[in-house]
Amino acid sequence: MSNILIQMLLIGLVAGVAGGMFGIGGGAIMVPAMVLLVGLDQKFATGTSLAAQVLPIGILGAAVYYRNGNINIKYAVLIAVGLVIGNLFGALFANQPFISSETMKKLYGIFLLLIGLRYLVGR
Repeated sequence: MSNILIQMLLIGLVAGVAGGMFGIGGGAIMVPAMVLLVGLDQKFATGTSLAAQVLPIGILGAAVYYRNGNINIKYAVLIAVGLVIGNLFGALFANQPFISSETMKKLYGIFLLLIGLRYLVGR
C-alpha cells in the first residue's frame, strides 16, 4: 500500500476515534490533517472530507450511544436536515471564484480558534 493511502487510512482512523469520543471528525480532524500533514489544497481536503462522510460513518458509534440512552433522535433528525441544507450552502459559497484556498484556510483557522477559546474560557 502506498504511503499516501496509509496516511489517508490513519487520518480516517484518528477522525473516527475522535468522532466516536467527541462527535467531531471531518472538519476538525480530517481537513487539517490532509492540509498540514499530507499537503492537500484546502478546498480539495474539504471536498474529500465531505465525500468521506457521505456514507453513514457514525452509525456504529451512534448505536453504542443509543443503547446507553445518550441520543435524542428528534434533535438528531433536525440537525441532519440542517446539515444537508447547510452543507449545500457552505459548499456553494466555498467554491465561488472569489474564495481562494488561502481565504478558506484563514476562515477555518479563525473558526477553530473561536471554538477552542469558547471551550477553554467558557461563558
